[in-house]
Formats: sequence, structure tokens, C-alpha cells
Amino acid sequence: MSQHIAKPRTTAVILAGGTGQRVGLSIPKQLLKIAGKAVIEHTLTTFENADSIDDVIVLMAPGYVPDVEKIVAKAGFKKVSRIIEGGSTRNETTERAISALGEGLAEGEDLNVLFHDAVRPLLSQRVIDDCVAALERYQAVDVAIPSADTIIVTRTHGEDGEFITEIPDRSRLRRGQTPQAFKLSTIKRAYEVAAGDPNFQATDDCSVVLKYLPDVPIHVVAGDEYNMKVTQPVDVFIADKLFQLASTAAPEQNGEEAYRAALTGKTVVIFGGSYGIGKDIAELAESYGATVYALGRSTTGTHVENPEEVDDALSKAYAETGRIDYVVNTAGVLRIGKLAETDNATIEEALKVNYLAPVQIARSSYKYLSETKGQLLLYTSSSYTRGRAEYSLYSSTKAAMVNLTQALSDEWAGDGIRVNCINPERTATPMRTKAFGQEPAGTLLSSEAVARTSLDVLLSELTGHVIDVRQQDPTAGAARASGFEQALASVLDRQDGV
Repeated sequence: MSQHIAKPRTTAVILAGGTGQRVGLSIPKQLLKIAGKAVIEHTLTTFENADSIDDVIVLMAPGYVPDVEKIVAKAGFKKVSRIIEGGSTRNETTERAISALGEGLAEGEDLNVLFHDAVRPLLSQRVIDDCVAALERYQAVDVAIPSADTIIVTRTHGEDGEFITEIPDRSRLRRGQTPQAFKLSTIKRAYEVAAGDPNFQATDDCSVVLKYLPDVPIHVVAGDEYNMKVTQPVDVFIADKLFQLASTAAPEQNGEEAYRAALTGKTVVIFGGSYGIGKDIAELAESYGATVYALGRSTTGTHVENPEEVDDALSKAYAETGRIDYVVNTAGVLRIGKLAETDNATIEEALKVNYLAPVQIARSSYKYLSETKGQLLLYTSSSYTRGRAEYSLYSSTKAAMVNLTQALSDEWAGDGIRVNCINPERTATPMRTKAFGQEPAGTLLSSEAVARTSLDVLLSELTGHVIDVRQQDPTAGAARASGFEQALASVLDRQDGV
């Protein structure tokens, strides 16, 4: 009879000892805010959501442990078990982590440990999982990507400056990233041996194993280009943009009964529900048992640009059903023309319908959604990443929807309200036909496909996300599996959309 052997626990050690001097900050760079949150909070969120990670330890720059404690408490991270003050060097910080990890271990017990830089906030779940899986076969694991640049070796000749002495073969060169993963017993033994070297100094942990335990093979896991380290001032800007552009896949429901179970007895209020995407969402939700209020100018006489009418519509829905679970706004106007030739009435209409109306809808919805821990769903356009000539008002207000989504998701997180934004590619709707005329069949996404993804997002736990919906998706309209890979590709992908 075979005996079941339990897998060792896996602990992530977040190395957050940097001071931020290279970024020109007076605070540690891991406390710098990017996309509305401290860099370290983004990093901790990734490990909190990783199924392969059991617990997390943070090694923080001296004097800043209370700052991280506040972040952990506010975000409600369950996996962060300890926050320890780091040392004056990388070596000392790692040694403190190893010592902390060894406390309470039974004799012969081992751990998996992943050391990760706090200032790499764009780490993917795939890399984490690959590192943990590799530890089933290897004692030491590094993460690296091929070098796109030619690497040169130089030597300085006095006042004449640097000169090339060697150009290594680029095909064998890799750029190291983190996490670096080890069996705790292995990295502990490497540091014990290194302690006997009076000249011991290392900037990463794999180099310690390589030098002092040369018989231990170090396996390399493929990293990601976007797993960047926020070190230089330009990195702050790039990371912020990647977070802004990142899109997410909507989780699909498990069959028709799952939709019915989730929507029966719920109240859905849809502004812009007269036709197109809004009408399709209304019909879908209603077919699964939801009470739906599909509001629109041409059907119910509801003008979203009128705050009183928005308030009245929500108040009526609440009075009749006793709850509002989801508020959706698909209303919008698209007028083509050069800004210099656009009259004041058209400008005012665009701003009222495309921007001020969603703001008012959000404000009026807050008290109802806070009761049900519900969701506000907004819509953007692929033009939000770069404005388009001759519809500058439309594309700029759609960029505002992304910022509004991200801001409100943070602002309302403590109230349990989720806020998301759908980003469909060019979609066959009456609004688009009116602006661009008839377009070749098969070149546009169907409004039904966008409606289905919208429903999936409403029923998900996502918040603060931009969800891309693309025609080429093989699941016929479900959001593309994306994340930061899509953020990197998005600028090219979205050039033709509205």
C-alpha cells in the first residue's frame, strides 16, 4: 500500500529592501503608487491570488514595516503571515528570511521558497506556477528571458572612457528576473557555506547556489518581458501604462443553469437599453430570471444626460423590487467630424451623454449597489488607447470611462461594489451604422456576443478591470484570455476600432 506524501508548503518571500534612490524618491520605491496602489500592493495581490502559494513573508526596508502593515490590513491579504525588517544588504535580508522560514520546522521538514523582488509588480500566475512545479524536480530554479539587446563587455582606459573588449554570443545570454525558487534546505546550505568566504557578496540568490553549491543544477523557467523591475524613473511610467492598458478575461459560467441560478431574483437596470448591446443584455438577463429595467430615450423616454431622470429610474426599480444588483450603462453618442468645425450643441451633447451621464449614473447607483454588494458596468472603445481623428470627443470620453472604472473600483472596494468596463472591438450596433454606414458582413463583432460577455462580467468577482471582447476569439465573443500580454499588444491591436 503506497503512502501518500504531502507536498511541501510553498512560501513567497517578498524582498522589499530597496530605498528608491535611483528613482529619485525620498521613500522606498516599493511604496510608490502605480495605477492607484503602492507597487508592493500589486505584487502582494499577485501572490495572494496564486493557488500554488500557501503563505507570504515580506522583508521590508528598515523603518517602513508599519507602512506595509497598513497596506496588508487595508487590502485584507490573508496569506501575509509576517512582515520583517530587512537587512542593510541583499545578503543580510535573504539570511533573515531563511532564519524566519526555519522557525518551527520539524526535523527533516523542508519548504519550497520563492524569493521575489517587490518592485516587479507585473508578475504572472504562469511564472509562479512554473517555478513551483519545477521545484518538484529541482532544488534551485531561476527565471530568465532571452536578451533582445547585444551585450558588450568593456574596460575603462583612464580619461579616454570605455572600450569594448568582448561581445558574447547573444543566443546564450539571458536576462535574469525573479522569482528565484529553492528548497529551503538548499538555499540555507548555500548561505552557510558562503558564510565561510570573507569576500562573500551577492546580488541574487541563484549566484550563491552556483558558486557555493556547484553540484546543484539550477533549472531555468521562462520569464516574461512584462515582468519588469521598477528601478529607473522611466520604469514608473511604463509600469503605470501597462496597468492602465491591461485587460482581463471574463470567467465563463458553467452552463445555462448557472446563469439562471445567479440571476433569478436579481434586479438589473440598463441605461441605453433601447437597442444594440443594452437591449441584448436585457433580453439575456430576463431570460435567466432577472427583473430587468431596460431604459432608453426611444422606448421609456429616459434621457441619461438628465440627472433627475436617472435618479427617478433607479428609485422606481428599487421601490418595485426592493433591490438593485447590477447597473449597466451602454448609452453613448458618436458624431463624426473635425473638432474645429463642430458646433457647441454637438460638443455639449457628447460630453453630457458620454461622460457626465456615466458619472451621474455611478453617483446615483452607489447607495443601491452598496446594499447588494453589486456591480456597475461601463463601456469604453478600442479608441481609448489612442484618440482618433474626426471623433476626438468620442475617443477622449471613452478614455475617461477607463479611468472612471479604475478610480471607482478602488474608491468603492471597501463597500463591496465592483466596477468594470467592457472594451468591445468594432461592433455591429445602430450607433455605428449611423456613423459609418453599412460595412462588409463578417467584419464586425455581434452585439449579442458583447452582451454575453457583459453578463459573464456582471456575474464575476472582477473589479477594476477592462475586459476586451474580440471577434477572432474562438469562443465566439467571450473575452480574450489576456492580462499583461494583451497590454503589450494592445496598441497595435486597437488601431482600427471605435
